[in-house]
Parts: sequence; C-alpha cells; structure tokens
Amino acid sequence: MTLVGAGALMVFLLFRAASAGAQTGQQGQGGQAQQPSQQQPSQQQQPPADKDKQPNPAPLSMDNAPATPEEEAAAKAAQQSTDPNKRIQMAEEFLQKHPQSRYRPAMYQALVSGYFATQQVPKMLEAGEKEVELNPNDAPVLAVMGQALARTYNAKAPDAAKQLDKAELYSKRAIEITPTLAKPENLTDEAFSNAKNDTLVMAHSGLGLVYIRRQKFSDAIPELEQSVKADSHPDPDPVNYYLLGVANKQTSHFEAAAAAFSKCATVQSTLQATCKSSADDAKKQGSTQLSAPN
Repeated sequence: MTLVGAGALMVFLLFRAASAGAQTGQQGQGGQAQQPSQQQPSQQQQPPADKDKQPNPAPLSMDNAPATPEEEAAAKAAQQSTDPNKRIQMAEEFLQKHPQSRYRPAMYQALVSGYFATQQVPKMLEAGEKEVELNPNDAPVLAVMGQALARTYNAKAPDAAKQLDKAELYSKRAIEITPTLAKPENLTDEAFSNAKNDTLVMAHSGLGLVYIRRQKFSDAIPELEQSVKADSHPDPDPVNYYLLGVANKQTSHFEAAAAAFSKCATVQSTLQATCKSSADDAKKQGSTQLSAPN
C-alpha cells in the first residue's frame, strides 16, 4: 500500500494558489517585503523564564529582499502550471536559480504536488521534508507526508521506527492545525472546505495506519472512521475502507469489518478482489464467532 489517495491532489492545487496570493500580498505596493521585526514580535518579547524551554524549531531564514519581476514571474508560472512534469521542472529550476527566495516554500509545495501527481513518492517525501522544515504548519503537506510515510513503511528498514514516529507526528499536527486554518481570500467557501476535508482524510488515514502498524487496532478504528467520513469524493480512497475493515476484523467487529470491506469493493481499484473476499470472510466469521460489543 504505497500509493497516496489520488483524490487529495486538489488540496495542493488549492493551497498552492492560495499561497501565491498570500505571498504576493505580503510585498505590498512597490514590491516592499515585510521586515523580520514584523514577523517575530512574540519571540522578541518572551520573558527570561522561558529561555530554558525548548519551543518548536523556527522556520529557516529566507531572503527578505524584494523579489525581482523575473523571480515573481517564474514563481507564478511554476505555481499555476497544470502539467505536473512541467511544474516539477520549473520549480526545480527556480530553486537552483533563487536558493534563498521568499517563494521557496511555494516551490517546495509545487514539487510536492508535482511528485504526488506523478507518484514519485521518494522525491515527494524529500521535497515535503524541506517544506515542513521551512513551514512547520503547512497542514496539507504534513497530511500527505504522514499518509505517505505510513504507507511506504518497511519494518526491515534501518530507520523504520523513526519513519513511523514521523508519520504519527505529521498526521497529528495536520489534524490539530487544519480546523484553525483561515480561508484565503482567493478561495470559495466550497473549495476551502473541500481542501480541509481532503487534508483531514489523509491525516486521519496516516494516523490510523500508524496504529495498525503498531497493532493498536482499537485506536486505529476512530481515526479511519474520521478519514472515510471526511472523504466526499465520488470515488473515495479504497485503501482507507480496507484498513478500516482490517482494524474492525482484528477487534472482532465482524459486521463493521464486512461493511468496510464491501465499501472498498465498490471502488474500482486493485483492491477490489481482496476486499470482496475479505468481506465474505468477515461475514462468515460473524456467523460462527462471537462479535465484540460496539
């Protein structure tokens, strides 16, 4: 289960466009950039007693000089490209030419969405790590990173435990941040709602799978239920229904398992045959074994 839910690509397209509008607005009239002192008042005013505390790492510094017209045009072109391969090429070229640009986070978002669309998972994870380092509260990127790390987990890998810990951290952070996001002016209410829902679909899915990997099936069920509930696409991600079926079956909730597997089997995917047979097995177990109370 290494594939990321295809329907959630809209998250990145929507938030990438929103990011472009927000960054353009930050420069104000005449292309003047915000000064660092306007962005960090809380850090400057912390009382001495907080010196020993360990806050979340601050985003890396970027060039606060006004962007040139050429730089702005290149960033906008990369963000607005609908061809994922072209978007990847333009974003990579931009980062090579402008390594400290204020548009660097937007370019990593463009790379994540491009690699996401072309299913280049290792490169997507690499770009996502750089974006999270720059912007620790990028909920959509955190969500897709959490889900992808959980789905590409290999127990035999030397960094397996670290990968699962990171998937849990990113997923939980995305779940925490998403409800607090403010709607960008250039998004409709419906588009913003869909973007948040897709983010939560991935975040709850990633966290649910982390719990399954750790054999915490009871903890996985509510997360996966939240994931499928938030998925409003005509063809929902069948992996989440499959995982929900697995978690319910492992906890002897055979009726719920059969329902989840059956839903998975209705979505055209490589999981259809597996989900159909799993639904039949769950129904048989439910008729011969004692089911756990709900």
